[in-house]
Amino acid sequence: MKRARGEVPELVCPACGSRFGPQERFCPDCKLPLVLDKSREADSERVSEKHERARKIKPQLAEGELVRVAGAQNQSEGEFIQGLLLEEGVPSMLRRSAGFDVPDFLAAGPRDVMVPISGFATAREILLQAELINSDPPTRPVAPGRLLAGLLVALALGALVVWLASLVVH
Repeated sequence: MKRARGEVPELVCPACGSRFGPQERFCPDCKLPLVLDKSREADSERVSEKHERARKIKPQLAEGELVRVAGAQNQSEGEFIQGLLLEEGVPSMLRRSAGFDVPDFLAAGPRDVMVPISGFATAREILLQAELINSDPPTRPVAPGRLLAGLLVALALGALVVWLASLVVH
């Protein structure tokens, strides 16, 4: 069904469904761009899944470098976390965690959930509410050199104790 020549197109908010005239460009409540009302057009095409997901992203949360906001045990858990973040408008991506040797085509292995720096606080708040992360500040890993030095000192002290015990026994 084609629109009549003098008919004014009606615009709709993709989030809340409110209808507006052609003079409006953005929904005053959702702050999203308005789209043509496709329910009145018979020849309209279905929006692709990627396009539908992109509409949910809030532009102000998509700026800056990527930072790690959470960890997931596998691909499925990572995609679940991504879905939670996307529902709140935070874009994210999964990255295979360093040090895990599994071929890329497998879904096993830990993943890092990465978000833009502008969406980090929002993403952290969402994950805290969902109880997927704890509120403790992240701990820094021990440097490998420092760990090796600690192990060598402990080994030397253990050897000293064994040597002294053998002297006392004889």
